[in-house]
Amino acid sequence: MAYKERHNRFTEWWFQVVSWRERHIKERNFVILLALIVGVICGFAAQLLKFLIHIISRFLTSNLSLTDANWLYLVYPVAGILIVTLFIQFVVKDNISHGVTRVLYAISRRKSRLKKRNMYASLIASSITIGFGGSVGAEGPIVFTGAAIGSNVGQAFRLSPRILMLLVGCGAAAGIAGIFRAPIAGMLFTLEVLMIDFTGATVMPLIISSISGATVAYVLEGYSAEFFFSQSEPFAMGKIPYAIMLGIICGLMSLYFTRAMFMMESMFSKIRHRYLKIALGGVILAGLIFVFPPLYGEGYESINTLLDGDYSKVVDGTFFYVDRDSTWFIAIFIGAVLLTKVFATSATNGAGGVGGTFAPSLFVGALCGFLFAYVLNNMFDGGVGISNKNFCLMGMAGVMSGVMHAPLMAIFLTAEMTGGYDLFLPLLIVSALSYMTIRIFEPYSIYTMRLAKQGDLLTHEKDKSVLTLLKIDNVIEKDFKTVSPKMNLKEVVDIIATSNRNLFPVTDDEGMLVGVVLLDDIRNIMFRPDLYKKMHVTRFMSMPPARIELDQPMEEVMRTFDKTNAWNLPVVDKGKYVGFVSKSKIFNSYRRVLRHYCDD
Repeated sequence: MAYKERHNRFTEWWFQVVSWRERHIKERNFVILLALIVGVICGFAAQLLKFLIHIISRFLTSNLSLTDANWLYLVYPVAGILIVTLFIQFVVKDNISHGVTRVLYAISRRKSRLKKRNMYASLIASSITIGFGGSVGAEGPIVFTGAAIGSNVGQAFRLSPRILMLLVGCGAAAGIAGIFRAPIAGMLFTLEVLMIDFTGATVMPLIISSISGATVAYVLEGYSAEFFFSQSEPFAMGKIPYAIMLGIICGLMSLYFTRAMFMMESMFSKIRHRYLKIALGGVILAGLIFVFPPLYGEGYESINTLLDGDYSKVVDGTFFYVDRDSTWFIAIFIGAVLLTKVFATSATNGAGGVGGTFAPSLFVGALCGFLFAYVLNNMFDGGVGISNKNFCLMGMAGVMSGVMHAPLMAIFLTAEMTGGYDLFLPLLIVSALSYMTIRIFEPYSIYTMRLAKQGDLLTHEKDKSVLTLLKIDNVIEKDFKTVSPKMNLKEVVDIIATSNRNLFPVTDDEGMLVGVVLLDDIRNIMFRPDLYKKMHVTRFMSMPPARIELDQPMEEVMRTFDKTNAWNLPVVDKGKYVGFVSKSKIFNSYRRVLRHYCDD
């Protein structure tokens, strides 16, 4: 009882605080303040996530051998996935995988509302997954965590869905900025990946939030880049053809990564038994990590090794007892790691682990760029004179750009993470060409593909975004009076007399739509009493030009209207009549949502 009284008093006090804010602080100014608060909180959350991953990983791997095979690689990843599965099943009790996709879905379909438990669930689950060796990244979970923090802060102050969307973007931007110490990339991530519009009302809160998150990281970790990179070889203009070749290769590698990821995801989705997923995913993941130790965790140590130039360290901990300084053995080993990373990542998430594809795309890109330069330099006598380190960096930007369909973010993130600003031109070339290459084959990013297929994706195109925000449930009209195929003309006329509609759905005894009766079609026989008993509905009903399914995306609904030139179309749920939807109703709703969506 005492707890309930305290809760009631707090609720009343908070209501007064919110009311005072609404009276005294303009919304635009208040959003700026909240962006700062969200940025700081998300910056600390990002640092906490990195700290937990480091502590767990350091504890488990500090005594592992660098020269011999480590059998514990067969145990750690499975144990981590099992712990996370139990945590989700008994504590979280919700699906928290695919964090970025869930943020996009919340923006599109849930009015940017995320649950309170999302502020901590992904953070805990991903730190265990990655710390125990799960071959995924922490960036997806921190985006989910940051977005949830922004959403719940906005909900606490009863802000509109439009402002909630902006705060979700602020949280995501601050999460990326905080974990990578990359404020520009954090803002660009929100604009390119979450597809929040770049307007006067959005840019300032996003900048403030990103800078706040990065500042927290700078204070706690120091003003150093995420990856150590020292450019010892300047990029010569004569090497541009090689940058062009790498850009196309990165685009194709991005396509391979994306397609393989969804193939594995589809395979795991068909397995209904939770512990069978753990067994299958665990076997794949543990086996791959045992054979290829660089697949353990995020893979950032391997990236640093390649950027540092000590390539032989990449094979540390493997059971391959060959000459580790062999040029072609290193090339073949890195190529195998490059191709199997996507399967290790898919197995981690498919088995029940929690992590993102952000770090895996960086990892694959680094290996792709390095391998490209390494092979060319050793294929010919004297080599071709391109820098392994520089192309490793360029590959990171290229694959990330292709996988995420975010070329600007990939360029600035790579530069901010490494300090490689002198490579801005080749980064731009590789990133742009990779993006252009994958767009030929795949119009959606790895994050948006799932939602695009369901019609739940917001884009920068206003028409598509507004139609996505519209729900068919909200435009269905149900005040149409139904008639039965067995009714005679007299009974239909009696129904018409009590209706203000000129359209009447015909349904059978089970409620299935079998046709429609149009008032214009029977107007010439309505006043002939001699036909009242002779004519039945089956004689004068007609079929509608098309039917709208209840779960059909609004964009498809509008295409159906355009094809049929109809003004009203029936809505059915697996053939059962639900109601009608009209163009006028959709247009009115469209204008209302458009005003709300575009209000700056």
